[in-house]
Amino acid sequence: MSCETRMEYIAVQKRRYRRAEKAYKTRLLDEVCAVCGYDRKHATKLLNDSFTPSRGKRGRKGEYDSAELRKTLKTLWLRSGQLCGKRLKPAMPHWLKHYEKHYEPLSTECREKLLRISPASIDRVLKPFKAQYQRRRNTGTKPGSLLKNQIPLRTSTEDIDRPGYLEADTVAHCGGSMSGDFIWSITYTDIISTWTVTRAVWNKGAEGVMHQTHDVENKLPFAILGFDCDNGSEFLNHHLTRYFLQRKQPVCFTRSRPYHKNDNAHVEQKNWTHVRELLGYDRLDNPAMIRELNALYRDWERLNNFFKPSFKLKSKVRVKSRYKKKYDAPATPFDRLKVSGILGEQQEAALQREYETLDPFELGNRIQRRRRKIEKMKKTGESAAVGEPGFPDCLPTLTTPELEGTH
Repeated sequence: MSCETRMEYIAVQKRRYRRAEKAYKTRLLDEVCAVCGYDRKHATKLLNDSFTPSRGKRGRKGEYDSAELRKTLKTLWLRSGQLCGKRLKPAMPHWLKHYEKHYEPLSTECREKLLRISPASIDRVLKPFKAQYQRRRNTGTKPGSLLKNQIPLRTSTEDIDRPGYLEADTVAHCGGSMSGDFIWSITYTDIISTWTVTRAVWNKGAEGVMHQTHDVENKLPFAILGFDCDNGSEFLNHHLTRYFLQRKQPVCFTRSRPYHKNDNAHVEQKNWTHVRELLGYDRLDNPAMIRELNALYRDWERLNNFFKPSFKLKSKVRVKSRYKKKYDAPATPFDRLKVSGILGEQQEAALQREYETLDPFELGNRIQRRRRKIEKMKKTGESAAVGEPGFPDCLPTLTTPELEGTH
């Protein structure tokens, strides 16, 4: 029986119920309960017109229903790059320290609730604000046959147990067409700590990629022990081979299998979170942008390395046709480096001082300003500046002593 039919039936029975004697009311009530399947108390209320439908959610008011908490949580979620609840929960203490400098003061009750709220509750509160983005992907990797047989393959990272082993990959800012000259981004990520840095280069010549790799190594808080890349010619060349192998302590230089992206899964993932999410898929064919892009990347990597927790896969087991995965508790790359034991006292102290001078909200504001400037440069087509860092013609030549002196 449909709801409309039941209501019509109840409307007829109401008139009979009001005029009936007590004994007949009892039999009429039994009939209504049998026909409609109602509880006797509920049927009595319907026939007496004393039933009033409840409005809103029943039960006690939710603990996290306050307007102040929802507003604060939404702001933190948006400013942190729309982290999921499981990542936003461990990031909350880092961001709350700087929240009141940029927004209104928080009540003690709201602050305590934000610090103890669970990841599931975060997702429930943020559900009305959630947004999904679907973007197309592109690739510009061309096989490099040079030195291919001399560089060993790496297909697994299970034997890696400490920071220092990097994966590297390039991202093309071609706008859907690989013709002509344009800017490329190079992403470097540490497998254990997930510490990630990115640099922009004009085209992807071997010399430009090698010099950006040298700049990244000088700024990393740990020594490079291993370097793994795909089979692109920007990595498989004599410049990078000499750079890693002709030193006092050679770096373990390896490559992935052709057409096996999962061999470089760590850096492939970062290509989205650290490049595409920041710059999208537009074509960047103005070499004057390189200086501003590298400044943008340095702010972006500080925000991600110090203030954005990430997951690390702990185990992966196949059960019949499905994989069952377990993850460690989310942590920032900075926190992972501290507990790894690989940092010396001076390195850890320097990183801690840098962390204390950073403000995630100010970093976010600076990132937005730089993005607006890059958008303006795309529209106006500002001419390239002389001496642009990252432009191949302006790069210094590294001599053999410099290579041997690197850590």
